[in-house]
Amino acid sequence: MDLAVLGFVTIGVFLALILFTRTSVLAALVLVPVVAALVGGFGGGLAEMTGDGLRTVAPVAALMMFAVLYFGLMIDVGLFEPIVRALVGMVRGDPVRLCLATAALPMLVALDGDGATTFLISITALLPVHRRLGMNPLILPAVVALSAGVMNLLPWGGPTARAMTALDAGLEQVFLPLLPAMLAGIAWVFLAAFLMGRGERRRLAIAGGEGGGGGPPEPPLRAPVRVDRLFVFNAALTVVLIALLFRDLYADLVSVPPLPPFLLFMIAFAIALPVNRRGWEAQQAQLASHSANVVLVVSMILAAGVFTGVLNGTGMIEAMARVLAGALPSYLTPWLSGLVAVSSMPLSLVFTPDAYYFGVLPVFAETAAAVGHDPVAIGRAALMGQMTTGFPLSPLTASTFILIGLSGVTLRDHQRFVFKWAFGTTLVMTAVAALTGAL
Repeated sequence: MDLAVLGFVTIGVFLALILFTRTSVLAALVLVPVVAALVGGFGGGLAEMTGDGLRTVAPVAALMMFAVLYFGLMIDVGLFEPIVRALVGMVRGDPVRLCLATAALPMLVALDGDGATTFLISITALLPVHRRLGMNPLILPAVVALSAGVMNLLPWGGPTARAMTALDAGLEQVFLPLLPAMLAGIAWVFLAAFLMGRGERRRLAIAGGEGGGGGPPEPPLRAPVRVDRLFVFNAALTVVLIALLFRDLYADLVSVPPLPPFLLFMIAFAIALPVNRRGWEAQQAQLASHSANVVLVVSMILAAGVFTGVLNGTGMIEAMARVLAGALPSYLTPWLSGLVAVSSMPLSLVFTPDAYYFGVLPVFAETAAAVGHDPVAIGRAALMGQMTTGFPLSPLTASTFILIGLSGVTLRDHQRFVFKWAFGTTLVMTAVAALTGAL
């Protein structure tokens, strides 16, 4: 069978199983490429191809695992609790202040890379305040979704980790060039939150509300965290960790020994766990409390290693890319990265993140390479919208239903309300990424 045809059939079956059946992504990532390799006569090379794929994704799996464990521990011990309290305390009954605080809180919580946790904490903390002020119920999930979406670009978040896995690229290739775009996305989210808050201030004033003053009661939070030596230690450790993660930004100014991100998180967690959880039982309980998230993330990354290993090892990706490159009109070639970036956000409503990053992105990237473009730039372009701003709207993402369920709104109303703001995030980040040479 022709390799390109086999490749398109393989990806088509993979997408169909995910979109139209109850097959789990994990099962599809493993079984579909294995069957395709057997059909194509590559059964004898399966061990080598899957082994190569697993070796490729192992650093990403380790990064995801220990980033979730580390930030989960920091959240559990209350490292970010004073900041959360300060944000809520700044509201003082003003819809604009409330919307800005609503944008800031998920950006902190999202540091653990888990969308479900971000939505649970953010909505639970802020819903009583929004209701007391009489805010439009669509405002809270919209602003939280926008904030969590931009923060999803972090290297241990789902989209970036998937892109690095699919393209066999590192943090310095995929994430660091996008930092200016991410900062622009954060600025846009705060602008959107300000505009929504200003609109609510006017609406509430017309309806007879004050829109400022009165002060709603503080939502139920945990007991105040003591700023003791342990708190200072955790804060210092986190600052050092983040500084080392971004060493490439100042490597020319300060000589810092390079360490891979996964090793940094492993070391940081190995230090933080015994310091914060004394005794074997306490440490086991801490690990168990985040085990579900860790197993889900790591198993998906390893299964993706099998998928990409087989498709690359058999030559299917390269063959499909040659076909697409031959069919691509020459006048669209210079705009390939921009087209991928702008289209990735609406495509997130059609494809699951796994289907997009492991089934679609590799073909786009190899096509770009065939016409002289940097394939990693296509990966960066995909991050401008696919899941980065699309995942809080997609019915194919489980955490979306946590968001709307806790907020008490329907998916249809949420999508209609937030789509223009989310697409605006994609456009702003794409423009900045293009200007800074990331695309």
